Amino acid sequence: MLDINFIRKNLELVKKTVVNKKFSNRVDVDRLLELDAQLLPIKIELNDVRQKRNELDKKIKFTKVLKERQQLIDENTRLKTRLKSLEVDYVKLNEQFEKMMLLLPNVTSPKMPVGKDESENISIRKWGTIPKFSFTPRNHVELGKRLDIIDVERSSEVSGARFYYLKNEAVRMQFAIIQMVFEILSDKTVLKRLADTAKNPFSNAFIPVIPPVMIKPEIMKKMDRLDPIEERYELKKDDLILVGSAEHTLGPMHMNETFAYDDLPKRYIGYSTAFRREAGSYGKDMQGILRVHQFDKLEMESFVPAEYGEVEQDFIVAIQEYLVQQLGLPYQVIQICTGDTGKPDYNQYDIECWIPSQNKYRETHTSDYMTDYQSRRLNIRYFDKDKNKKFVHMNDATAFAISRILIAILENFQQEDGSVLVPEVLQPLCGFKKIG
Repeated sequence: MLDINFIRKNLELVKKTVVNKKFSNRVDVDRLLELDAQLLPIKIELNDVRQKRNELDKKIKFTKVLKERQQLIDENTRLKTRLKSLEVDYVKLNEQFEKMMLLLPNVTSPKMPVGKDESENISIRKWGTIPKFSFTPRNHVELGKRLDIIDVERSSEVSGARFYYLKNEAVRMQFAIIQMVFEILSDKTVLKRLADTAKNPFSNAFIPVIPPVMIKPEIMKKMDRLDPIEERYELKKDDLILVGSAEHTLGPMHMNETFAYDDLPKRYIGYSTAFRREAGSYGKDMQGILRVHQFDKLEMESFVPAEYGEVEQDFIVAIQEYLVQQLGLPYQVIQICTGDTGKPDYNQYDIECWIPSQNKYRETHTSDYMTDYQSRRLNIRYFDKDKNKKFVHMNDATAFAISRILIAILENFQQEDGSVLVPEVLQPLCGFKKIG
């Protein structure tokens, strides 16, 4: 949620954002300011009437002359009636105002290009060498079946489409990836080096967390991740939602809390199962384990002072690149445009790894910087150096979506005989160098 004072002072920017993020049919900024203007005199009069009633209560208490006392009581009764009328008007207008405030998207960074959809995202850098095969590379579905490490046929009988059994070496590789991430994100030497490249003064380690995978709908709404609701699995009987990422329950961990300045940044690395309906996806993406209803994911979440929010995102993207580089996977970093970014996002980068069977890069990582948009809704604050209360700035980002990174590993490291080499960094953690 944006600050109303910010909206008043940056009206043209807010209006431009509404257009660029394609929210014009959902929120009317001029109407929002009309409601704000109508609420202001009501707020002033409400405070004035309440103050007068408090003063009258004191006078009534100490007035002994009956006639004067009755006059004060009558005046108090009149003010009470007026107060009720004002409160009704205020509640009615404020409900409309708050609803529109919640619909308003976050403004975007000057770094973010204006674009209509993902076709106007920009590749800003690439790393690694795209593998050249002397044979036609197999896709992960064929590799998984041949190596007996992925089974989508049995899972479709048990659970339906877009589920999978992960088996044998793939399971051990998954837990090797998890262990690698936890080791790197707790290594202050590595983090200091990456923080320095991003001009980030903090090298605090990430606290490992296994968070809940169910969340109250009203808290998901505060995170502004409830919609589109058709993407969520609802447990209506229990009034709960299954999370689509660990960030959904990591973000509200400090709801209604206030940090001391020296307690920041707070950084977490969460591991959880995630659930998404993947409504609307079709074609080849429905095969295998690329777009599934249930998958495991490692997610970073951080809370920082406002002045460090942007360099925190740069630091997190540096971590993402370092993790992918450790696996030796070719990738590109994408600057997301206004028409493809999320409603709460101020800036967003994606990392796309090369997928040989598709002969193109596919998204494996996202980094979202929300400024204080989420923390304002969640009421997460801190005292700045001058002891003023402010809202923290929040970042969340993928460390690894396991199923997608397994696809990239299997396809990029496949051999002509159908075997798959294990990335060198994972070999000591897996206990083997090759699958098959």
